[in-house]
Amino acid sequence: MVKVLYTAHGHATGGRTGEGATDDGKVNVKLSLPKEMGGDNGPGTNPEQLFSVGYSACFLGALKNVAGKEKVTLPPETKVSADIGIGPREDGGGFGITAALTITAPGVDKTTLEDLVQKAHIVCPYSNAIHKTVDVQLTVA
Repeated sequence: MVKVLYTAHGHATGGRTGEGATDDGKVNVKLSLPKEMGGDNGPGTNPEQLFSVGYSACFLGALKNVAGKEKVTLPPETKVSADIGIGPREDGGGFGITAALTITAPGVDKTTLEDLVQKAHIVCPYSNAIHKTVDVQLTVA
């Protein structure tokens, strides 16, 4: 069970070629379907891009949390990049996603960072939400 501290409220209209927004107006985006998925590659974003930014930010927050507990200082230029893929599932029952995170923290020992990344992967709510359905690739650069 989760003790909810905050709830985001958002909505979409028009599906992958529509619009999406949060109820507070802080996010307001046009959505376009990429050419690779049969779309016109219009000027809008897509759910996978939004997920990649959200997952990157969430994972970095988890990494900072774990590093603080371990008394490791992460440099301000620490970065998490997420590559989110989408395609048909092998079972033919719909679509699935892939996720690959690349973590860089200049000046932090690679072994230390790898340990922190594994711990952050347990702490991060995005990682937790998809852990049974998506094989997340973690790379320390």
